[in-house]
Amino acid sequence: MKRFLISNVIIADNNFSMFLITLKDVVIMKISKIFVLCIMIIYSMSYGTKANYTSEEFQKSLFDVGFKEVNVALQESKDHFKKEIALPIKIPPIEFTHSFGRLSDLDGDINDVFEIEYRHIDKPKNHYMIRVYPVKYGLPIWKEHIDQTFKLRDGSKATYSTTAAKGFNLLVFEKSGWQYVLNINKAVSDQVTPEILVEIANSVNP
Repeated sequence: MKRFLISNVIIADNNFSMFLITLKDVVIMKISKIFVLCIMIIYSMSYGTKANYTSEEFQKSLFDVGFKEVNVALQESKDHFKKEIALPIKIPPIEFTHSFGRLSDLDGDINDVFEIEYRHIDKPKNHYMIRVYPVKYGLPIWKEHIDQTFKLRDGSKATYSTTAAKGFNLLVFEKSGWQYVLNINKAVSDQVTPEILVEIANSVNP
């Protein structure tokens, strides 16, 4: 009997250890996703604060951190993920002078993301971003960060948040195995409302 009890304790201890390892992996994945998003947004905002760029200098500043022409980055992302990526047809009703794309291919698959930036060389507040993740590695939006939810035309749900990212309002939704995150600078939120972001989301036609 004593030997049987000890065996049970060892089995239970092994199961508990495996549970802790699995929980640790999940927590690390979520934390790394949030950390990478924060770094990307802070980096993007730092470029938006600079003034008196020529168009060539402005373009080079973004090319230097991996951005390319949108169609080139889109094709690289399709090849990388081995899957088609549909983009919104509509964009926010504010003025942009430049658009760039980038595939962020970091170690492993967890933080890989295709992104597009829309910028205005003389109006840093005119800043709009699209990020596209595989759904299984999507950006987590905690319940306390959800301001509104919307039903899209295809019946799926979109989540709107004003607190999930510093300096930006987000609309997050899923289509065809992708998670889309639309980011709009808070400074133009009076011109680009949640309803307009929903219209943009509805313009994605996989």
